[in-house]
This record gives sequence, C-alpha cells and structure tokens, in this order.
Amino acid sequence: MPAPVDPAAPAAGSGSTSAEPGLDPRGVRFAAAVTTVVLVLVLLSGSGWLAGAQAVVFALGAFAGMRFAPYSLLYRALLARRLGPPAEREDAAPVRFSQLVGFVFAAVATVGYLTGLTTLGIVATALALAAAFLNAAFGFCLGCEMYTVIARIRARLRARNPHTAEGATA
Repeated sequence: MPAPVDPAAPAAGSGSTSAEPGLDPRGVRFAAAVTTVVLVLVLLSGSGWLAGAQAVVFALGAFAGMRFAPYSLLYRALLARRLGPPAEREDAAPVRFSQLVGFVFAAVATVGYLTGLTTLGIVATALALAAAFLNAAFGFCLGCEMYTVIARIRARLRARNPHTAEGATA
C-alpha cells in the first residue's frame, strides 16, 4: 500500500527556491479566506485581542514557516487529503514574506485598538483585510507580488555594483 501523500511535501518540479517545501496554493487561499473572516470580525468588534491573535497567526507563518501556521494546519487536517495533490506548488518564500507584512499590519492594528487609537486599528485592519480578500477571492497575493518586486530591485542593484555581492561586508 503506498504511503499517503503529505500535502506539505515538495512536489517534483515545484520550483521552490526557499528551504521550505513548495506550498499547495489551495491551502494558501484557504488560509487567506480564514484570515478574511477573522479580520472582518476584528473590524466589526473592534477587538484588539482578536487582532493580536491574528498577529500571532501571521507571526507563526512568517517566522516558523507555513508548515506551522494554524490555518495551514487546519487546511491539511480538513481538506488537503480530500482534494488530492495539487497540480503545482508555490514557492514558500513569497508567502512567508506576505505573512510578515500581515504580521506588521495586524500588530499595528492590535496596538491601535488596545491603546484607544481606534482609527489606526481600523485602517491597519482594513489594509490587511483588503490583501487577504484579494488572495482568497482572486488568488492575487499582494505580499507575494511585493516580494517579487523587491527581489528584482535587489538583483538589479547587485548587477550594477558587483562589490555588494551576497556575503560581502563594507
């Protein structure tokens, strides 16, 4: 009997450039959908504690890796095996970067709500919500696009100045 497929395992030809295995894009969108719901609840309730909980979720994805992100764990437990293996996988690095960006916005929202700067909390939550909704509804990961743009800019800068290669110190 063949071993069950681990949805977090890299697929052949996944194109992943990060140390973390390629990600199932359906899991990434599932996580964005759950995040969308949580952020809507934050806006409706004005709860800094709920914003803080979402910040922790983002932090786990950004710093520990998507394998340990709570919504990724939920996707793997409830849906991944039922859906079967994905046709292709996404590089984990841009997704982790988007989790970092989400963490920053959720942390700012938390501080805003908990210190009485409600407008700051609302704006930070709304911006994070917009990005999460774009990913959940349309598969457009704003943080991933930012990652790609930053990587291109860094590559151009390195190409212009070969003395600033990786690992070089000034």
